[in-house]
Amino acid sequence: MARPRKRRKVCCLPERNLFGPLSSVPTDQDVTILTVDEFETIRLIDLEGLKQEECAERMNVARTTVQRIYNDARKRIAEAIVNGSVLKIEGGDYKLYDESERAHGCGRCRRRRYGQQGKFCL
Repeated sequence: MARPRKRRKVCCLPERNLFGPLSSVPTDQDVTILTVDEFETIRLIDLEGLKQEECAERMNVARTTVQRIYNDARKRIAEAIVNGSVLKIEGGDYKLYDESERAHGCGRCRRRRYGQQGKFCL
């Protein structure tokens, strides 16, 4: 029996969840999905400049898991840019930080605008 997947801790959900070419209306074929935990990994490593070990600690997963998530995220972003498709951020196995853990957050949290477990409430 496989071990259940561990939910990755995420500070906040993105303010916007669609990115792409201005001239196109997305179809199902033109959309690349980036999960929320992949978005968080990109935010922590590339934007905040954390090392993979620090990112893993914040997300409550192993460093090797962060490395895999990060590589997958970079590949999806490159695919969206090169192919000119829309990048949509949704889904994944994640859990938002509790209020007591908010001190380690990004300071831009938009928790009030979104649901708790991966459902956008716009």
